[in-house]
Amino acid sequence: MSTHRYSEYEDEYEDYEVPTDVLDERPRRGVAHLVSALGGLLLTPVALGLLSWGGLRQQQLIQATLSTNRDPLGIALLAGGAILLLVVAALGALSAVGPILGGLIYGVLPGVAAMAVPEWGFKLVNLMPKSDIAYGVMDFLFIGGLLGVGFLLVGSGLANALVRRRREA
Repeated sequence: MSTHRYSEYEDEYEDYEVPTDVLDERPRRGVAHLVSALGGLLLTPVALGLLSWGGLRQQQLIQATLSTNRDPLGIALLAGGAILLLVVAALGALSAVGPILGGLIYGVLPGVAAMAVPEWGFKLVNLMPKSDIAYGVMDFLFIGGLLGVGFLLVGSGLANALVRRRREA
């Protein structure tokens, strides 16, 4: 004998079957996955490049001149990169694929590679054309910034996936 308070009603629902047409009504998510994946793969490197370049400009201005002046372009680059990363994280509302792919490919994998074998980090940065952006990315890579941003994007995507699963269940 069950101690559950509704156990006496259990027999009434044993023969109930979920209609198959209800199960087939689950919406297709292919377009959402594609849009999110493209956004994550295209916007994440741009955002990281903007953050790296803006951070390098700020660092050079403050450290080289020991001044408290601000670089408006550097601040704008930092803000633009942060906004783009916010867009990538928000794409997780469509599908978790975008933030997870962007975070893994452009953050976690290069970050772990550079921390484990620093020569790989230099080889990765050497694939980029020599510019202030490449130097900014190198700084961001070796201080662990890419690794941190990558884990945050992956975490954002996983959180969105878990919330979606709970809502669908």
